Amino acid sequence: VIITGANTGIGKETARDLARRGARVIIACRDTAKAEAAASEIRAETGNQEVIVKKLDLADTKSIREFAERFLAEEKELHILINNAGVMLCPYSKTADGFEMQLGVNHLGHFLLTFLLLERLKQCAPARIVNVSSLAHHGGWIRFHDLQGEKCYNRGLAYCHSKLANVLFTRELARRLQGTKVTANALHPGSVYSDLVRHSFVMTWLWKIFSFFLKTPCEGAQTSIYCAVAEELESVTGQYFSDCQPAYVSPRGRDDETAKKLWSVSCELLVSLAGPSKASPGNSTAERPQE
Repeated sequence: VIITGANTGIGKETARDLARRGARVIIACRDTAKAEAAASEIRAETGNQEVIVKKLDLADTKSIREFAERFLAEEKELHILINNAGVMLCPYSKTADGFEMQLGVNHLGHFLLTFLLLERLKQCAPARIVNVSSLAHHGGWIRFHDLQGEKCYNRGLAYCHSKLANVLFTRELARRLQGTKVTANALHPGSVYSDLVRHSFVMTWLWKIFSFFLKTPCEGAQTSIYCAVAEELESVTGQYFSDCQPAYVSPRGRDDETAKKLWSVSCELLVSLAGPSKASPGNSTAERPQE
């Protein structure tokens, strides 16, 4: 199992649960010191010594490629990929490659990571891809004319846009993976008391006041765990879950044409960064629609 951003919050609790079930868990994080502390805690609590840390910075495509290269060289199997990491409500900033931070980390980073690991998932099928989205996708839309928010940026809406991108990516990925025994599903973890809102003073203040009504990280991790291991979901793909059951997807999240266009645009953005010798979504048949 690979879990991005599993050094804290629901990612850490997901890692803890899967380690307890006996999985070999790879915690993929930018802050390796914090990740090592989390891994050590999980190993001590579960008795599972197969909880390891690998560096991954989703705001840097070079780091993503290096992570994938190391993983493929060192690990023979991959059955579950949980794209959990994310940023929320951050002031306008850009990734190392010039993408708007929330779109770059929440969508494009995971898009590239998934692509680079896809063949290994197919080889190890049945396998699952789990994308952590949010109820906030209802407030998003894909603004192709200003995808990077350079003309107009609102940190709250940018988060919503990126979470809608997660839903659309899941939908199109599932379509392209038909017949491979690799499934892809998205989920809303619920309103969880975590440090995800750290970039907003107001949200941090509200989170503290209403913490009694929020889910704990352990409670918030349950739908991720459900999508990763539930036997009844073995052949379920392209769906969106909340509280361990299918949930309503916004009309924008069910737009197949937008999903296809987002896939194509994402490929174009990422292939422009890759040299001709590097694997990228744009120079592989993986991005071509299945008839």
